[in-house]
Amino acid sequence: MSAIRLLVLGAVRQHGRAHGYQVRNDLEFWGAHEWSNAKPGSIYHALKQMAKQGLLIEHEVAPSTAGGPPRVEYEINDRGTAEFFALLREALSSYDQKMDMLSAAIGFIVDLPREEALALLEQRIAGLGRWRDSVTEYYTPEDGPGQLGHIGEIMNMWVDSADSEATWTRGLIERIRDGAYVFAGEGEPFVGVLADDEPNPFATGPHPADNR
Repeated sequence: MSAIRLLVLGAVRQHGRAHGYQVRNDLEFWGAHEWSNAKPGSIYHALKQMAKQGLLIEHEVAPSTAGGPPRVEYEINDRGTAEFFALLREALSSYDQKMDMLSAAIGFIVDLPREEALALLEQRIAGLGRWRDSVTEYYTPEDGPGQLGHIGEIMNMWVDSADSEATWTRGLIERIRDGAYVFAGEGEPFVGVLADDEPNPFATGPHPADNR
């Protein structure tokens, strides 16, 4: 799965309708350019590609004050919304997600109802347990990696990774069960996007005359 698809769909969805620079600005505000492939070129390409795929609707609006062709704004439609939630659910429930995909999913976890988010994270715990069991069929952690020579360090890394991922996920589950955060249907959500004229302290460049 592609983290950029989830990030871009989620950013457009939070605005309702957004132009390319707004999406880029949000992703930079979230730090996504540091932990994912959400670079400017990838963001604009994803917007255009998903519009072609029928997940976003393109709207031409008045030209910017700098002149040039009309600016394009993007609006998510029903297909795009369905794709967003499918990517989100898969990323939260699967044990073997890359870090950028899991990070993107955590960023949008509150778009789900609380109980559904908990159920998906429990699925992730179960998957991690099955993965760990498959490793320990051939490797006994208590005996240390030396039992398999230096190759045992690979198994040791996998077991430690499964354990640490499970510990983190259980902690998140506990916090959510204790009432942390505002989930879908519970009230006014946390606002994680910038207004169009709000300065971004994490921007990587000047505001362009964006017509993409």
